[in-house]
Amino acid sequence: MALNIVWIAFFIVAFVIALYKFLFLHDTEVFKTLVDGMFDSAKGSVIDVAFPLAGTMVFFLGLMNIAERAGAINWIARLLNPFMKRLFPEVPEKHPAMGQMVMNFSANMLGLDNAATPFGLKAMESLQSINPDKEKATNAQIMFLVLHTSGLTLIPLTIISYRLAAGSTEAASVFIPCVLATICTTLASIFIVGIKQKLKWDKVLLTWLLGLVALVAGMLFFVQQMGAEQKEIFSRVTGNMILLLLVVLIIIGGMLKKINVFDAFIDGAKGGFDVILKIIPYLVGMLVAIRVFRDSGALGYMVDGLSWVIGLTGVDTAFTPALPVAIMKPFSGSGARGLMLDVMKSNGPDSFVGKLASTFQGSADTTFYIIALYFGSVGIKKVRYAIWAGVLADLIGVVAAILIGYVFFL
Repeated sequence: MALNIVWIAFFIVAFVIALYKFLFLHDTEVFKTLVDGMFDSAKGSVIDVAFPLAGTMVFFLGLMNIAERAGAINWIARLLNPFMKRLFPEVPEKHPAMGQMVMNFSANMLGLDNAATPFGLKAMESLQSINPDKEKATNAQIMFLVLHTSGLTLIPLTIISYRLAAGSTEAASVFIPCVLATICTTLASIFIVGIKQKLKWDKVLLTWLLGLVALVAGMLFFVQQMGAEQKEIFSRVTGNMILLLLVVLIIIGGMLKKINVFDAFIDGAKGGFDVILKIIPYLVGMLVAIRVFRDSGALGYMVDGLSWVIGLTGVDTAFTPALPVAIMKPFSGSGARGLMLDVMKSNGPDSFVGKLASTFQGSADTTFYIIALYFGSVGIKKVRYAIWAGVLADLIGVVAAILIGYVFFL
């Protein structure tokens, strides 16, 4: 119901704004702009999003099948079972979904979005296999999705690369702020959904959470000791090296288990196109709605309204030029990326606003896109509280990013 309301609201708000522009601002091109955007986005959803994703899906689902046959997924599930079973009490112990979710989180933490998506879709499929009501999201599916939308990233490789391309001389300066902001979003996700689901906050769960925070803090301290050039090299090399190592280890593990590795890869890869065919309608529907909403100027009005309200409180509004990135991120990753690049171009990549826009881009993931993609892949229609929980966590992440930005950049 929630997703249905949001989807309808996008189109109605866009039409109302367009009608206002036509009647009172005499903008005779506004309706053409929205219609052209609809057709362009519908085409781009398939050509620019679904088809490129197909190749990645085929490859990583093939690898996932090798890992499952070799027992790697079950091994990961057993290793992290004390923590995961407390976050996902509905999932049976040693269930393959546990390991698949860990693979998804790990790829996200390394900033490897292309690898994270196939792992995540496979995890959602496994969770759906134990879902008694196939059209209604379970608590486990919602916890997984909201955690995924928090976008926990320890190596913001992509953002640093964009900053370098924009001419930044301090490209790695956002490394620590991005990580801190996304940690805040992730912890907010766990507490928001955990309270809603009435999880047991026992010593084991709290110890694991504190241990993860300590691990991240230790890594941040290690990276902080590096020079700017070393940080950039570390960011650029580490994530890709670990991903390649993971691929090689899965293949070697399959060989050691005497599995016909290539046949196992082919069997798993065949499912990639099936997943893509399932998600295309959901992608087209959501991405077209987001495009219409954005092209109508609704986003600009939201930013102006927020800036006005914030100004009334007497709070410093130096951060408001970067707000479009924060507002767009839950709706569209590519849209937020474009806005981030525009902010850096207008204000300079190393300005306060430029750095803060980069931090916003790395503080959360595309909530509405991920809901459409993941729930759509398994036919979930009743998303329950997934949207408001994800958006609330995103909001907390934005506030944290602003505070962190003032500490680090001013």
